[in-house]
Amino acid sequence: MAEYEYSYYPGCSSQTGASSSNMMRSVDTMCEELDIKLNEIPDWNCCSASIGYASGGVLPRMVLTARNLALSEKHNPDQDIVATCAACWLATKEASERFRDDPGLMADANRALAEAQLEMTNKTPIRHLAEVLIEDIGYDTIKQGVKKPLEGIKIAGYVGCQTNRPFGIDGESFENPLYLDKLVENLGGDSIESYEKKVQCCGGALAFSEPEKSQELIHGIIEAAYDHGADMIVTPCPLCQVNVEIYQDDINAKFGSNFNMPVVYYSQLISVAYGRNAEDSALDGQIIRAKKLEEIAAKIKK
Repeated sequence: MAEYEYSYYPGCSSQTGASSSNMMRSVDTMCEELDIKLNEIPDWNCCSASIGYASGGVLPRMVLTARNLALSEKHNPDQDIVATCAACWLATKEASERFRDDPGLMADANRALAEAQLEMTNKTPIRHLAEVLIEDIGYDTIKQGVKKPLEGIKIAGYVGCQTNRPFGIDGESFENPLYLDKLVENLGGDSIESYEKKVQCCGGALAFSEPEKSQELIHGIIEAAYDHGADMIVTPCPLCQVNVEIYQDDINAKFGSNFNMPVVYYSQLISVAYGRNAEDSALDGQIIRAKKLEEIAAKIKK
């Protein structure tokens, strides 16, 4: 039996072939190393985050999340719900709080769920996997498992919006959250605590509707990382990872820059530092190769 066990909501973008499938692969590896068991919620559905942009209405959006909550309560009782995607975590946590604050909305959601023979009590805590690492496992324990320290790599921790506002990580500053910096340091890397763009929005959905605005934001995020001498950027958010990585050629053409900055997930850092190879750490899923991480992953364990 695993030391840590949670009800797991993976979200759409983590599926095979989707934009953050490499995050899921590295999360699986990381959880193996940390003795974490993620029990996937059976027959889960989209968290409804995108419906908000499409004017789908409050109740349909809340009911989609309510169904995931009800399925988790039914199949994984007494287990905290954990999400790896920032948008999924935010949408699920928002819905849970709205149900708690509005009994009428919760009653309406349960009337809809009753059509599928489901009911939600909404008593399950909603957590981001980063919270699990910080609060349940802790930096000291994470540090003890390092086999290949990330020596010589300077890493800018880019938190982004959704894991920072409005809920944030308990105990962290909204202006200067340090959990990614602390994680990097405990894995043997060099963090950049003064990185001033760590909570700036990457533009999110504007990447499609107004790409020039999104790309201007991303340009600032990457430029600041270079200004601090960063070798790569690490993030907990799939949308941030995709936006900041894949548009660098377009940004270079527009701004006359020469960016080639790897953007990785915290789970990839942990997987490499714990001795796993590049494939296990999903480094082969990068568009911009994280060569310094690949070099460490290729080293023989001490």
